[in-house]
Amino acid sequence: MILEQQVEQYIREHEEEAYELLKTLAKIPAPSGKEEKRMEFCRDFLVQCGAEGVYTDSVLNVVYPVGVTKEKPIAVVMAHMDVVFPDMAELPMKEEDGKLYCPGVGDDTANLTALLLCAKYIAKNHLVSQDWGLLLVCNSCEEGLGNLKGSRKICEDYKGRIKQFISLDGTMNGIVNRAVGSRRFEVVMRAQGGHSYARFGNTNAIALLAGVISDIYKITVPPYGKTTYNVGTIAGGTSVNTIAQEAHMLCEYRSDDIRGMQAMEEEFERIFEAHRAAGEELEVILVGERPCGNGVDEEKQEALSVQACQLLEAVTGKQMGAHSGSTDCNIPLSLGIPSVCYGTYYGDGAHTREEYVWKDSLKMGYRVAFATILKYMVIPGSKGQKSDASLLARGFLTPTSWKERKLQRRQYT
Repeated sequence: MILEQQVEQYIREHEEEAYELLKTLAKIPAPSGKEEKRMEFCRDFLVQCGAEGVYTDSVLNVVYPVGVTKEKPIAVVMAHMDVVFPDMAELPMKEEDGKLYCPGVGDDTANLTALLLCAKYIAKNHLVSQDWGLLLVCNSCEEGLGNLKGSRKICEDYKGRIKQFISLDGTMNGIVNRAVGSRRFEVVMRAQGGHSYARFGNTNAIALLAGVISDIYKITVPPYGKTTYNVGTIAGGTSVNTIAQEAHMLCEYRSDDIRGMQAMEEEFERIFEAHRAAGEELEVILVGERPCGNGVDEEKQEALSVQACQLLEAVTGKQMGAHSGSTDCNIPLSLGIPSVCYGTYYGDGAHTREEYVWKDSLKMGYRVAFATILKYMVIPGSKGQKSDASLLARGFLTPTSWKERKLQRRQYT
């Protein structure tokens, strides 16, 4: 119980400091692939806290290894630095009615702050791992066409050594434990074009591309998991009196079942090839790819998922369910590594400029983060005694067996 009291006191004493850290981080622009400013801040923060061995890699991840050796299995806990907004100037912020508003303040800056607060505690108290090597990662490129580059890099650099993977992302309303895979394409159509009156009858790229879109929307989705498709943007042409020479679109398909991904790949390729066979000049460029789960040990995955749900339930007092999602866990799940994703705050408006977090939820979120991370630690000089920091979530130390509880499944669009 000693460590539990220490952690609770630490959270209480550093709550306002953490809130200021959140506000500072949230203002720092960090579009996917351009996270340099947040990367530098997170690296410097950890170094100033006394974290040893902190490094940055070629894709802008900030990595704090704790007790990582070649002999130990590795657990990863990460929170992504990037946001969906392209701003390169300071992001706008306001406080109102107990809420902190800022684009990206929840997704994923609040979770990043919770991870940094716990990393500081580990460094200051010289906590060590027991049977695990631990990687605390402030990662890059989770959003959009960032294509999970940061998560990919960690899994590549520690290939074969990672045995558990946790992403702090989203809110405290449930867990993501199934990966929604996706493939995203830019499709470019080229045609004769010309003057709308003088060259009437020439092929029009917009009309031809509309035919491709029409065929996509005739696809019957396969009966595997949840499978979807979408055309997100379309543009082209020159003016109202010009037959378009070029038009392009962005489209995708998704599934949380590898069979759904394979079926959609065949459908999209069939459509593209049919239009090429008709003499149309069609170029297809793969711009994003996220894998879904493949080969994960179901028993280990369910055990990790139940543990995560119980942790959240003990802290929040709310029953948790599991659902599919597209997160940094897609990469480890595709490699057969048990993985789960959940958050450390309450709020709303993710991916909008009206995004906010409830200030009163943040302390609860710190408990979730500490219980998640410190379960891998031992107390220095305790002769291997396991950390009981997870007692911050009452009952967490006696989890229900995965065999005794099957998680409630929810489908989210």
